[in-house]
Amino acid sequence: MIVLLIGFSAFANLLPLQSGLEMQKPTHNEYPLHPLLKARWSPRAFDSRPIDSDQILSLFEAARWSPSGGNNQPWGFVLFTAEDGDARRQIEDALTGNNREWAPRAPLLVLAVALPHPSKGGIGPYSYYDLGQAVAHLTVQATSLGLFVHQMAGFEASKARQAAGLPDHVEPMVVMAIGHYGDIANLPEALRARELALRVRKPIAEFVFQARWGQPINLVTAPVSSPSQIPS
Repeated sequence: MIVLLIGFSAFANLLPLQSGLEMQKPTHNEYPLHPLLKARWSPRAFDSRPIDSDQILSLFEAARWSPSGGNNQPWGFVLFTAEDGDARRQIEDALTGNNREWAPRAPLLVLAVALPHPSKGGIGPYSYYDLGQAVAHLTVQATSLGLFVHQMAGFEASKARQAAGLPDHVEPMVVMAIGHYGDIANLPEALRARELALRVRKPIAEFVFQARWGQPINLVTAPVSSPSQIPS
C-alpha cells in the first residue's frame, strides 16, 4: 500500500463503439469540447492487468498541480494494488452495492480523502471543493494515458478508514477504480446494459444563467450541430 499526499444511420452514430479493449462512448456536446473531455467516461468493465508505475505517478502529478484555496492542497490519496494483500481485500470489502461486483477487477483502487485546513483546523467546505478539483485533474490525465477512472460514493467509510489506517482528522470521500478498459462480458447482465447506455447530460440552459438566477444567458454563438465521437 502506498500513501501519497500530494456511413451508418444517424442512430448508429449515437451507439457506443468498442474496439479491442477500448470503449468509446460518443459525447453529444452542444458546443466545442476538448477531445480529452469528450473521451472521458466512467466504465465498470476493467482489465486486471497492472498499470505502469510511471503512469500511476503521472495521475498524482496532475492532482498535485490542481488549484486549491490558498494553495493549501487539502487532499490525500491511498493506493491499493493487487500486491497489497490484506489491505486491498479490506478496501474491496468496504465497497457496497453493485460496486462489489465489478470494482475488484480494476488493478488500482484509490481512496481519496479530504484534509483539514492547515491554519483553521477542521475540514471546511473548500477542502471538499479542492479535493474534487484534484480528482478532476487526475481523471483528465488518466484519459490522456488511455486509462479510465470510475469514482464510487458507494463504500463504508469506517471500513475504508480502517483499511487505509486513516487518522481521525482525515475524512474519506470517494474510492476510485482505475485501469484499462476490459471485457464487458465479465459484467453481470444488468450492469452490462448500463455500460452500453447512451450518455446523457442536462442542457446548459438548465443550469447556466446570466446576471440573475433563472435568467437565460444572452450569448450568441453557433452550437455544435452533430454528436462528436472523436476519441483521444
